[in-house]
Parts: sequence; structure tokens; C-alpha cells
Amino acid sequence: MPDISRPLYERPFPRGPLLGAGVLVAVALLLAGAGRIVGTGSASVTAAPVAARDLRFEDRADGGVSILDARDGRQVDVAEAGTNGFMRATLRGLARERRLRGVEAGASAPFRVTAWADGRVTLDDPATGRHVELEAFGQTNEAAFARLLPAPGGAP
Repeated sequence: MPDISRPLYERPFPRGPLLGAGVLVAVALLLAGAGRIVGTGSASVTAAPVAARDLRFEDRADGGVSILDARDGRQVDVAEAGTNGFMRATLRGLARERRLRGVEAGASAPFRVTAWADGRVTLDDPATGRHVELEAFGQTNEAAFARLLPAPGGAP
């Protein structure tokens, strides 16, 4: 029977839950380490790229964003003001990374959107080396960038 006459802060912590928590943490660390050693902790990218496009994003006076092909400056699309929240947030984060790293090219350096043979779409910032696996954010958000790619076998 517990001694309820002593204040709570003077009573010892029960050993069972403490040992259980310690075992749980140890098992998690062992499994994570084993996953790294065996190679199951991360997906290995072996698919070939099927489409890629270097893009620049420029703010417009009306609050929209012009999406330009970096190769020829042709407008690919426009993200109207108040739309494409995921795209805007992702690009804002990458632009912030550029500012923090003092990247000289800044806004003029293109980003690369790539579609892979295994169905993934990625966004890369060659200026900083940042890589974003867009599938991690869901199909709708991945599609926001995938639509900017040239049609397979078609014109860019």
C-alpha cells in the first residue's frame, strides 16, 4: 500500500513504467540503426528521369506568380493570386534557403522539376543542392508541379 502521508515529490517513481520506457527507446534505436546498416531506412533512387524542366518563378504586380521556362524565358503558366498555396510555400522555403546561404543568383537561378520513370516528381534547387520529394506531400501537391513538365513525347 502506498504511503499517502508523504508528499508526492518525496515518493519514488514506479520502476515498471520507467523500465518499460527505457526498453522501448532502446528497441527503437536498435531498429533504426539496423535499418541504416541494411539499407531499408531510405528508398534508393534507381529510376531514370522521363521529363525535366528548369523553371524560374517571378512575382507579378497583381499578386500572381509567372512560371517561366528558364531555357527560353517563355511563360509556362501563371499561379494566380490566392491559388497554389503548396507551390508558393515550397518555393518560399527554397528562396529563404538561398538568402540564408547568400546565393548570388538569387531569384534568377532556376529550379528543376523532374518526373521519374517510377512515377515520382521531384523539385531541386541546383543553387543550394536542396532536393524535395514531392510525393511526400500527397498527390494533389505533387501534381501542382507535375503539370509544369512538358508532355511526354510532346513539345515542352
